[in-house]
Amino acid sequence: MIKEYRTINEVVGPLMAIDKVEGIKYEELLEIRLNNGELRRGQVLEVHEDKALVQIFEGTSGINLKESTARFLGHPLELGVSEDMVGRVFDGLGRPKDGGPEILAEKNVDINGEVINPVSRDYPDEFIQTGISAIDHLNTLVRGQKLPVFSGFGLPHKELAAQIARQATVLNKDDDFAVVFAGIGITFEEAEFFMEDFRQTGAIDRSVVFMNLANDPAIERIATPRMALTAAEYLAYEKGMHVLVIMTDMTNYCEALREISAARREVPGRRGYPGYLYTNLATLYERAGRIRGLKGSVTQIPILTMPEDDKTHPIPDLTGYITEGQIILSRELDKNGIQPPIDVLPSLSRLKDKGTGEGKTRKDHAPTMNQLFAAYAQGKQAKELAVVLGDSALSDVDKIYAQFAERFEEEYVNQGFYENRSIEETLDLGWELLAMLPRTELKRIKDDMLDEYLTEGV
Repeated sequence: MIKEYRTINEVVGPLMAIDKVEGIKYEELLEIRLNNGELRRGQVLEVHEDKALVQIFEGTSGINLKESTARFLGHPLELGVSEDMVGRVFDGLGRPKDGGPEILAEKNVDINGEVINPVSRDYPDEFIQTGISAIDHLNTLVRGQKLPVFSGFGLPHKELAAQIARQATVLNKDDDFAVVFAGIGITFEEAEFFMEDFRQTGAIDRSVVFMNLANDPAIERIATPRMALTAAEYLAYEKGMHVLVIMTDMTNYCEALREISAARREVPGRRGYPGYLYTNLATLYERAGRIRGLKGSVTQIPILTMPEDDKTHPIPDLTGYITEGQIILSRELDKNGIQPPIDVLPSLSRLKDKGTGEGKTRKDHAPTMNQLFAAYAQGKQAKELAVVLGDSALSDVDKIYAQFAERFEEEYVNQGFYENRSIEETLDLGWELLAMLPRTELKRIKDDMLDEYLTEGV
């Protein structure tokens, strides 16, 4: 039986303490009815004997402790899911935000998801084409992977996110492909940018969008990525779709966690973040994957801004431990007009070898990837040496490598945010750049492959 309580004892920030409760469970949903009839929703954070600590999604301002009532609903926060969600826009708590009708849900699903049995997991090994050379060729994304983007404040990560959402596709598959986009604590201008881009390019027709704005309650930020992942899991595992989940900005999510932790008076960990930050992030990132016997998959690209461009900051540091690599954006490349400014050398996709090769991309993918990476690294070293000692200190081969590095950034990495390159176009461009180097320097590619692909006159 559902009871109403008039025993609200204390309010601190977004948190509320309720006394003399019975049968209440962790993460249970509740409704707070104010004396003016307004309803607000919340969630149980902690239960101790007959006391419950709850967080209110819409905030606690204006709540009269004596006149307001609390009503526990007996279930956790849920999302009503249906195939009709595709093409729709929702707020951070899953309510329609595009002026369209309410979703007629096939069922209501707990947003915290269910743990995937490790034995049931299938290995990610199918190539996803993003149309971006620096990702597709050098840091390949595969279906079921979680590959974060590490950015900095002011860098064009929102343009990169929109480009991936527009262009991403699974090659050689007739199965449906969908994008679930979660804006977490983003500004109104950023939200307008994404929505305008999605509508103009038609990407909205295959997307499910959840938008939590910067002026929305911080507590709502905790639910937004879980809403997005719940929708993705439904489309993937019950409707057989390949789903790409893009979440930006995970830094705002972690800041909301820190805010709530401080309000709960918990002992802070590194830089004030709660000690369970790693575990909490893992509950999100580990929802990516493939399940044996099921057609669909969930692939994640979480995007985060590194405070002060610091890779050792707790958010990127812990994210790197959980995920399979990272794409790093460079402030120096951005200043030089390289778009997208992907810093190839420190970026990494740990599963890139599993999604490449004949039958997936092309047989020359891995050898050219290794050769381009090595040549670019050597070219960067040659350029740094020239800055210190002058061009006269470079050998003829070093000068070629320096020129290679410049052309690599200008022609290969720099493609703009609206050019969609197929993997064949990217590989052909790689061979064109490698043709600059003497054949004797191409030590990572076998002779028969050089004979087949390398342009004449080298």
